[in-house]
Amino acid sequence: MHRLKNPGASSWSYRKKRIRKSLPYYVLILLPLVYLLVFRYYPMLGIQIAFRDFKVRGGIWNSPWVGMKHFELFFSSSASGMIIRNTFVLSLYSLLAGFPIPIILAICLNECRSQKFKRFTQMITYMPYFISTVVLVSMIIQFTDISTGFVNQIIVKLGGRSVNFMGTITYFRSLYVWTGVWQTMGYSAIVYLAALTGVPMDLYDAAKVDGASKLRRIINIDIPYIAPTIITLFILNTGSILSVGFEKIYLMQNSINTPISEVISTYVYKLGLVNFNYSFSTAVGLFNSLVNLCMLVMVNAISRQVSQVSVL
Repeated sequence: MHRLKNPGASSWSYRKKRIRKSLPYYVLILLPLVYLLVFRYYPMLGIQIAFRDFKVRGGIWNSPWVGMKHFELFFSSSASGMIIRNTFVLSLYSLLAGFPIPIILAICLNECRSQKFKRFTQMITYMPYFISTVVLVSMIIQFTDISTGFVNQIIVKLGGRSVNFMGTITYFRSLYVWTGVWQTMGYSAIVYLAALTGVPMDLYDAAKVDGASKLRRIINIDIPYIAPTIITLFILNTGSILSVGFEKIYLMQNSINTPISEVISTYVYKLGLVNFNYSFSTAVGLFNSLVNLCMLVMVNAISRQVSQVSVL
């Protein structure tokens, strides 16, 4: 009489072989996984500081629970409306100004027939991305200096008068946004260039046979082909609508432009680290993250209904 094989044992043996064979890959992802758990998920326990009256001596768990007290203090303060408005306006300005330009740059580079000029232009536009924030702000201050800056020297030679860019409140947002566009447009265009390389040449050949101009080929072939990439990146950028970078805006901030340059990130820094009000600053930061999450989910749902493209 033949003994029947245990199917469970056979399945487990097969799994052990698969695990043993894939062991190098598990080891490869171990370090990123540990990094993710330690520096991304474990710190989420600190969110409860927003609902406690945090005391350093007592620690997180021994600090008294105060519920929504810090959120109520923020929304009842006279500065909350100004801070939220400044953050939203600056983020929206950056999105509207900075999002289309990398797409236009990528399309122009894709249409360039001279490979040398294309590589040179791509290198020139890509290099500013590696300039540190401190150096960039120093360049802005030096270039726009009212007496020695070359921008004002050009204005004077053209018959104008010197402008105190850093000392005039109305210039702050444009300086912040357009220097950021100049710094990141080359790097951001790489994604769209990669997407454009996948456009089938047959489509271009057929369009040329039909007599389509270069502009018509861009509108009817290039843009529709990279539309999913555009929509996906737009959703992700919209999801960080209130996440204005801290370093650059803090370095450009002064006593004159504070009424329009004070944003959530700088406000949290000043309260949390300078004034040691950790619970209040955590509450403000949590509010910022929740708004970004809601914006991401909302825009993603609209995109799924309109264009059938989504990230979730």
